[in-house]
Amino acid sequence: MSDNPFHRLAPFVQEFIYRHNWTELRPVQVEACRVIFDTDAHLLLATGTASGKTEAAFLPIITLLYEKPASTVAALYIGPLKALINDQFARLEDLLKEADIPVWHWHGDVSQAHKARFAKDPRGILQITPESLESMLINRTGELARVFSDLRFVVIDEVHAFMGTDRGRQVQCQLQRLSRLVGVRPRRVGLSATLGDYSLAESWLSAGTDRPVVTPKVGTGERSVRLAVEHFYCPKRQGKNEKDGDGESGEQQQPLDDAVSRYLFDNSKGRKCLIFTNSRGEAETVIASLRQVAQAENFPDIYHVHHGSIAAPLREAAESAMRSPTTPAITAATITLELGIDIGQLERIVQMSAPFSVSSFLQRLGRSGRRGNPAEMCFVCHEDKPTGKEPLPELIPWALLQCIAIIQLYLEEKWIEPIPLVKYPFSLLYHQTMSTLAGCGELAPAALAERILTLPPFKNVSKDDYALFLRHLISIDHIQKTDERGLLIGLGGEPIVRNYRFYAVFADSDEYKVFDQSEEVGSISMPPAPGERFGLAGRAWEVVDIDTKRHVVFAKPVRGRIKASWSGGGGGDVHTRILQRMRKALLEETMYPYLQVHARERIKEARRLSKDAGIDKGNLLSLGGNTYCLFLWAGSIPFRTLSRLLKHVLADDLHIQNLEEFSPYYLTFTMTPEEAKHLYPAMLDAVRECHDPLDLVPEDEAPLIQKYDEFVPPVLLRDGFSADYLSLDELKAVSSHWHLP
Repeated sequence: MSDNPFHRLAPFVQEFIYRHNWTELRPVQVEACRVIFDTDAHLLLATGTASGKTEAAFLPIITLLYEKPASTVAALYIGPLKALINDQFARLEDLLKEADIPVWHWHGDVSQAHKARFAKDPRGILQITPESLESMLINRTGELARVFSDLRFVVIDEVHAFMGTDRGRQVQCQLQRLSRLVGVRPRRVGLSATLGDYSLAESWLSAGTDRPVVTPKVGTGERSVRLAVEHFYCPKRQGKNEKDGDGESGEQQQPLDDAVSRYLFDNSKGRKCLIFTNSRGEAETVIASLRQVAQAENFPDIYHVHHGSIAAPLREAAESAMRSPTTPAITAATITLELGIDIGQLERIVQMSAPFSVSSFLQRLGRSGRRGNPAEMCFVCHEDKPTGKEPLPELIPWALLQCIAIIQLYLEEKWIEPIPLVKYPFSLLYHQTMSTLAGCGELAPAALAERILTLPPFKNVSKDDYALFLRHLISIDHIQKTDERGLLIGLGGEPIVRNYRFYAVFADSDEYKVFDQSEEVGSISMPPAPGERFGLAGRAWEVVDIDTKRHVVFAKPVRGRIKASWSGGGGGDVHTRILQRMRKALLEETMYPYLQVHARERIKEARRLSKDAGIDKGNLLSLGGNTYCLFLWAGSIPFRTLSRLLKHVLADDLHIQNLEEFSPYYLTFTMTPEEAKHLYPAMLDAVRECHDPLDLVPEDEAPLIQKYDEFVPPVLLRDGFSADYLSLDELKAVSSHWHLP
């Protein structure tokens, strides 16, 4: 092969490159060609956003498929979002037509007519979500060989979004099951822009196979970055917080303060701007507030909302507006626009409050700064203005500190969170057990155990535990024994497995679709009564009628700002490194150049309060009387572990009461000053002497966290929770840095 892999590409691929005025292949594309052409290994492409990873993977794949056409689907592309799937191959569409390689979409929004055309001649590239692939494995088992018997490549986009989640473990199971059912061993190609430890990603990508993974070390050069962090005090709102229009409190949002709304308006107007929020409710609030300012200023309505509860046509309209090269557009979004959807040349990213991880910060930052321009991101933190009566912990700007910590960890160290390893994904064990029985029909217990326990995510589940698990499912009638001693889906399991929601391993709520006459707007949780109002798609709506049987709400638009909410919400675990860097930011004197006027004043004030309170001298502070605050400066898992240690090991001896968690920032509780003197040595002794985290989970407690945990035997739930959500080792590491009074 020539030193320049360009000459190995098919002639029409070379012509495509000339036609798009590429002067040369990018480094990641050169290396991808070398691995795909010259080896039989899996490939992990881990480079920055807009580095050409999709083309890097598919230009050589298209060449190989052109040189040796496949008789079935040749390449399976698995993406985390339907919008990403819809968008991803637009740049390669003409190229694929010339190669006579069709590209098919397959997810919940794809028409039955499109799926029927694919089923008649299943070949080329199939783009699919994990949920739709699960549906295929269950409902089209007999057709899988006709569809996939010549499958050569599996491309998994946004690998970091799958790793460490049940959805990612579901993908591992699906690929293993597909290989066994069809008898294929496709090469895997993983794409990601934000990975810390490549070895963990390589292990994840190759799970269940005997092929090595090659990760080309491709330098992308230092990016030019512009950062700004601003802070606002907002007047504390009077009166009790009312529930939102849909009656749920999971993601309630107060309307934005006028000062915050004005700042967002002034810093986004006339631009291509993407505003990231940490919840759907906050995205709704931001756009509703901006629309109100724009109306008062006679400014055109260029505002959009993009999240999972917005109807597909409105999401697509937002994406189209963001791609337009000539007109400004502003969209508030959750993770749905964090990933690699092409939304054109963005001028600025705004982050409301702090992201939960460095990985998320980098992914969101990477949405801007393309085509040689600096990446530009502005953080907006806001909190209630204190009355002077708040205790010290409530006077610390936690979100502002978290923004600083996340930024500094990347700027100083290029650090990104490692992916957590899960030993006992019992909710997924239920899902894959039921899915396998639904797809294959009756299986002997030993045959079922062989199929399930050899799937990569379940390597730590023993045969005895799985036998206990199956007996429990039989006892609740989710599976049943046949006269031939086989196992089938039982009467209790049928309605779960046959519901389309079963294909997803993540929990979702039973929402109502909202229609403005015949146009779908989106969905909400339990709706308000006719005549009452709610917020959706950044607008206020009044309920006209409700069809409870079809779960449909008919509404009309009205003026005003209405709070919006859905059940659920909240973020993921925060890593210990972030909390430790937050402490440093609070105690050091450095004034970071990206802090704006109000943020600089707020951090100065917080540092003064912290120094006066002695936070630098110890983790335990008296809040007056018998009330104490413990600043652990540890991530969510060791924080959770210590909280349980206090509650279940030390509470009786030290008379600790009224324990409250403000995870992962601090704990408050009451105890006498005399007992407080013994808290540190008692904690250190307890950390040293506790050897099994299961001791911190009472026998009558079986935490329900994942979607199908309610169907798992309580004894296994306790084991799984203690192993995967608690860590004595992490707590011991943190305790070595405790500052004793």
